[in-house]
Amino acid sequence: MTSFLGEYEVALDPKGRFLLPIGIRKQLPEGIGEKFVINRGFENCLTIYPIATWNAISEKINRLNDFKPNVREFKRLFLNGATMIESDSVDRLLVPKQLMEFAGIKKDAVLSSQGNKLELWDKDTYYNYLRERVGGFSKLAAEVAEDFGNPFENL
Repeated sequence: MTSFLGEYEVALDPKGRFLLPIGIRKQLPEGIGEKFVINRGFENCLTIYPIATWNAISEKINRLNDFKPNVREFKRLFLNGATMIESDSVDRLLVPKQLMEFAGIKKDAVLSSQGNKLELWDKDTYYNYLRERVGGFSKLAAEVAEDFGNPFENL
C-alpha cells in the first residue's frame, strides 16, 4: 500500500485541474496507473485516495449495518461527492466543481501527504489551520501516541 510523504503547493487552472507533483508521482507504485477517488475531507479539505486504498475502505464501508441510522448517515456524508478521477496525458487531475466549492479552493492549493492518502486544501485555509494548531501539537502527539506506544522507543 502506498504511503505518501511531502507537502506540495499546486495551482488549479480555470477548469479545476492541477498538475500532480513529480514528488507524488514518484511515490506511486509502478503499474497501478494514476487512478484516484477524490472526496470531501473531515475538515475543510478534499481527500484523494489511490484507487487501491479507496477499494479497501469501500469494502469495509459496504459491510456496515445499514439498519443502524448512524451508519446510513455516515455513508451519506462520507460517500456523497466521492468521484473517480484519473490523471490525463500530462499528469493533471481534475477536481469536480462542487468539491472545489466545498473546500473553498479557487486557484492556489496545497497537496498534503497523509500516509495512504492525500489532502487538497485551499492554500490560505491550510496555512491558517497549521498556524492555529501548532501550539497544541505536543499535547496532541502525546495523546495520540498512547494508542500505539512510543514510536521512537527503539530508535
